[in-house]
Amino acid sequence: VRDLVRRRAENRCEYCRLKQEHLPFTTFHVEHIIPRKHGGDDDPSNLALACDRCNLHKGTNLAGIDPDTGAIVSLFNPREHTWDDHFVLSGVTIVGLTAMGRTTVRVLNMNDARRVRLRAMLARYEQL
Repeated sequence: VRDLVRRRAENRCEYCRLKQEHLPFTTFHVEHIIPRKHGGDDDPSNLALACDRCNLHKGTNLAGIDPDTGAIVSLFNPREHTWDDHFVLSGVTIVGLTAMGRTTVRVLNMNDARRVRLRAMLARYEQL
């Protein structure tokens, strides 16, 4: 199952899109999109590949507060939604295009200083 999840994601975090090779000192997690705490199971349709930062910030969250509207909004689900519909990479910053995108960027802290620096370095070497 782990191999299936990694291959399906092309060894890339399904949230922030960093590649496993970009973070060689940490192993990406196979995470539950809907956590077991909320009735999620181990079926591959409920699993995603996530870098350690995205997974640890997501935790057992299913939703968050949209920073623009204050509304409670579901988080991005890589099995149900298309990344390009909800996010865009603007330079080295991930921008949420929708309420779901904005909320996911915020909850998963996708633009923390460490990740922005890494994306800037990768962009300089055209590996992003």
